[in-house]
This record gives sequence, structure tokens and C-alpha cells, in this order.
Amino acid sequence: MPKFGLTMHEGTVQRYFKAVGEQVSAGEPLYEVETEKVLYEVEAPSSGVVAAWLVEEGATVDCGVAVAVLAEPGEDLSAVSARYAARVSSNGATASPAPTRQSAPAPEAPASAQTGGRRPVSPVARKLASELGVNLDSIEGTGPGGRVTKEDVERAASKPKAAAPAVSAPTAQPAVPRTPLRGARKTIAERMHQSLRETAQLTITTEADVTPATELRTRLKNDFDVTYTDMLVHAAARALLRHPRLAARLEGAEIVAPAAINVGIAVALSEGLIVPVIRDAARRALREIAIEAKALGEKARMGNLKLEDVTGGVFTITNLGTYGVDAFTPILNLGETAILGVGRIVEKPAIYRGEIARRSMMTLSLTFDHRVVDGAPAAAFLQTVIEFFNYGER
Repeated sequence: MPKFGLTMHEGTVQRYFKAVGEQVSAGEPLYEVETEKVLYEVEAPSSGVVAAWLVEEGATVDCGVAVAVLAEPGEDLSAVSARYAARVSSNGATASPAPTRQSAPAPEAPASAQTGGRRPVSPVARKLASELGVNLDSIEGTGPGGRVTKEDVERAASKPKAAAPAVSAPTAQPAVPRTPLRGARKTIAERMHQSLRETAQLTITTEADVTPATELRTRLKNDFDVTYTDMLVHAAARALLRHPRLAARLEGAEIVAPAAINVGIAVALSEGLIVPVIRDAARRALREIAIEAKALGEKARMGNLKLEDVTGGVFTITNLGTYGVDAFTPILNLGETAILGVGRIVEKPAIYRGEIARRSMMTLSLTFDHRVVDGAPAAAFLQTVIEFFNYGER
């Protein structure tokens, strides 16, 4: 299992493109991995023949753990698999590869007849049972040889628990619903905690008069579909050219300037959020940004984002204005120095050119890493964003 990024620790094998015995060329897609709701095709490192798949489709595997064994053309596949198993055993690990797709596992004796009462359980079923708190001993396996499958565990978890024997107690306490922290929710929890733990985060806010931006969007919508987020990506990307420290990153004892201004947009999903990236946003026209942002948002909601769609960002924009939020404190994406939180636009009376007038006001919240940039430069960047948002680059 490859490691696609610094924060990746595991990946889920979604499907294999080759069966055992099939030939594969170097660079050809071998299997598909899902990590943090992003799909990525893993290519074969060399040409050969698939000798064995070591995990089942749907299994979650730690980075660095072997997923497949490739043999040289003409080699005996069983001998190659046995040689690999012996090597793993000699390193102190237990070699127990999962059955391959085209051959069912040999029938196993019932659990009561096996040494020590060990049940045949698929790796993904064992992991799921641990997460859901299901007792494997209480499950009747429906797989070959009585093997307990993922579906068996899910079926057992959905059954109502048997009532416990009545005990004398003052009052019966209602059951408290418990949801395992896993998948995308677990990844978000770990990253947000790590971000707060490892960076010196500070948030500054300002209420901006964005009446010119609302008027500009009204005119632009006659020509193409554009959102306020699109306009902010356009404005922030150009502001980062003027204030590049906000797009830099801290690596050890060095502050590294960005190679390109790639801006991420937080997209809400049913199980969390994901941040697709608009690449080289500072060099792109507003119309291009609007088209790209819409396409990425649709791919995110359909679960079709690829690894290249969510990596390489140097700055993030997250907009909660559509949810009626005025202001909030966004948390930095790991590896980035700043993130812009966007609140709703509200019409209210304000002083404009010495008189009280109805104006469109919006609160912007900029969280930044104080180790990389100080408050005054961050505030100057925020003012530049507002200027570009309202009037474009001058």
C-alpha cells in the first residue's frame, strides 16, 4: 500500500483490475485505492504476472503493507507465493494471505472442531466486528466453509440485542446511541486535532462592505454562472501573489515559497468535507475558475475525485454563508499557512460617503499560522482580498 501524502496512514482496496494469473505491464493500473473519499489507481511497479492478492477487496490496509505478489513471466505462481510467505514468516510476521478472487478457499472444519475453536473470518469482517462491537462467536458464517463475511457482521449488528435478565435497579437507564469514529469522520478528527496541536493558529476578522461585489456578480450572471466563492478564489489567488508569505509553508527550520497558487475550496459532504483544489488559480480568468469549481464540486459529491484533485493546495477558502453563519474560526489544513472563512452577506445600514445608506456587508475570518506570518501582514492580505473582491486587480 503506497503512501500518497504525509497524513495518509491507510487505504482501502476498492477493486482489483487483474486476476491471479493475468499478466501486467509496468505502469499499468493494478488496483484501486480509496483514501479519505478519494480514489487512486495504483500502477504496477514492474511487468510480470499476478501471483497472489494478499487482501480482499474492501479491506483497509496500513501504508507499507503488501497487497499483491508479482511473479516473473514463466515462474510457478504457487512457488512465488510460498517464497513470499516464507520471507514474511522469517521476519516475525504471520503469512496468511487472503484467498484470491478466482479460487474459493478450501472448506474449513466447523469452529467446534478446529484447534482452539478458531473461527474462519475474513479480515474485513474481523475489523468491522471490532468497530461495531459485534461478538464473532455469536455469528453463523455464510461464506465457504462457514467463513464469517462482512455481510454476516452487518446483519448481526442490525439485529436487536437480546434483552438482558431483569435485575433489581432503581430505574432502567435508556440505551445511549454510539457511533464508531471511522472513515472520513475519523480522518477529519485526527487532522484537525493535529493541526491545532502542531501550529500556532490565530484568527482575525473584519466586516467588509461588499456592495460593489454584489453588483458585479449581478452583471456577470447575465454572461455566465458565478458564485461569491468563485469571486473570492479569484480575488484571494491574486492577493497571494502580492502577499506570498500567506501561501508559503513551514518545513523544519525553513519557510518554503509556493511553486504555484493552488487554492482549495471546502465542499461539504454527508460524512464530512473535502477540499478539491483549483490549480494555478492566480493565472486563470474568473470564468475558468467558476467552471472548474462547479465541476470539482460535482465530482466531490459523486465521490469521483482523484488524488490529483485534492493535493497541492497552498490556501483554502471555506464558505458557511449559505448556512446563515456570520463569522466562525476555521482550522488550518495541515501543511498550509492560512485559510479564509466566509460568512453570509447581509444588507444593513452603514456609513457610506458620510451618509447612512443600505449596504451589503460580509464578515471574513482569516486563520493563519503565527509561526510563518505576523498579524499585520495577515491583515494587509485580508484587505487586499476585499479590494480585489470588490473591484478586481488594479
